[in-house]
Order: sequence, then structure tokens, then C-alpha cells
Amino acid sequence: MKRLSNRILQQRWGKKGQSTAEYIIIVALVAIGSIALITIFGNQIRSLFSASAQQLAGNQVNAQDRAGTASSQETKTINQY
Repeated sequence: MKRLSNRILQQRWGKKGQSTAEYIIIVALVAIGSIALITIFGNQIRSLFSASAQQLAGNQVNAQDRAGTASSQETKTINQY
């Protein structure tokens, strides 16, 4: 009887350890992907948030500042929408 209970416990803990390792791998991959995206697109994201904050404050922002690479030089304020 003791062998049977030991065998059941080993199987149960073995599966739990396996799923924990899988979750750790998934979290690590998400973290690496997030770091890569921030490294690649960090400046563009920063300029978009900055332009949005300036518009909410009522300041004039160039269309180029909003999109980062837009070719239009039109300026608008929040009051013009």
C-alpha cells in the first residue's frame, strides 16, 4: 500500500513540476519579446505618448511629432477637433 501511495505522489508532483517549468518558459519568452519590442520601437512609442500628452495639455503639436515619420507639417490644437 505504501508503494502505491508513493507512486501516486511521484506522478502528481512530477506533473506539477512540469507545468511550472512550462509557465516559466512562457513568462521568459514574453519578457524577451517585450524587451525586444521596446528596444526596436521605443523612440516611436515615446514620441507618440509625448505628442498625445502635449495635445491633451492644449499645446500645438506637429503632425510629424505625432506619427514620428509622417510627412505632413500641419499643426492642430485640441480646440480644432
